[in-house]
Amino acid sequence: MHLSFKQAAGVVALVLVLAAVLLVWRGRGRLTADSGDIDDPLAGVRDRLPQTVGAWRAEAPDREYDPDSIFSYIDGAGEVYLAFDMQRCLSRRYNRPGGPALVLDLFVMATPADALGVFTHDLDGEPAGIGEDSRYRPGWLCFWQGRLYASIYAEAEADGVREAVRQLGAATAALVPPAGTRPPILAALPAPGLDAGRIRYFHHPVILSAHYFLANVNLLRLGPGTAAVLADYRRGGSDAKLLVVEYATVTEAERAVTDFLAAYLPEGQAGAATRLENDRWAGAQRADRRLAVVLEASDADTTEALLRESLSGGGQ
Repeated sequence: MHLSFKQAAGVVALVLVLAAVLLVWRGRGRLTADSGDIDDPLAGVRDRLPQTVGAWRAEAPDREYDPDSIFSYIDGAGEVYLAFDMQRCLSRRYNRPGGPALVLDLFVMATPADALGVFTHDLDGEPAGIGEDSRYRPGWLCFWQGRLYASIYAEAEADGVREAVRQLGAATAALVPPAGTRPPILAALPAPGLDAGRIRYFHHPVILSAHYFLANVNLLRLGPGTAAVLADYRRGGSDAKLLVVEYATVTEAERAVTDFLAAYLPEGQAGAATRLENDRWAGAQRADRRLAVVLEASDADTTEALLRESLSGGGQ
């Protein structure tokens, strides 16, 4: 698999205390085609995938993995996919005489929001105009569409690779119905100063720790019933990180803000900026089921403004 997930897995390893949480997560609602709960997105894709892409030809047979066997394929990075409730993975290899192989991996997630979440875990590269969102960097293309997350990579750089990878990506995306709507929590992010290309969507504390380490426990009570976004802001000469979490109940949101303030900002108050030891600023505030947390802000005014705006409806 592509290097970025392996690098991220190294960060994830720092929070092994969350392993028990992940084991519970794996059984939180696994959906299968024969369960009758959902259709199988691969059913309309598998047999229609291209057999040839330029000079590359598909190698038979395809390989398939489930949440239990995915580690045999992606050693050290399977946690990322399981944290977004991966259902299954289809892998197809394309070979070209004398050239590098292309590998197409299609991950079926429980929901379109989970497919979006996997995509936002690694946002390096340039938009490629494929699927709902995509990124391309030399030798690797990823995109999400509906409940599928796709990764297409070349085992080495060579003439024709870029064109073939993009061609295969476009052909695959055309087989998958679009997601329709994006997670409502995205609308909580205030528009002014938002780096729209670096928004992370997730549920699991392991993913938060990969992007911003808060604690070696699940301090914000993230879980299957939560939706969270982490975004970067720059307003004039000020910058900050904003984390917004939506909980299933008001009680869960109240407990989360209480836990966060007690452990992370013991001298702080809800809605007010608190200076950190590194002379940066942080703050937290709750409104109904939503919790906003500002991290690493350059000043108090930016901290308190982002808290207010994200709890009053945002405005993307």
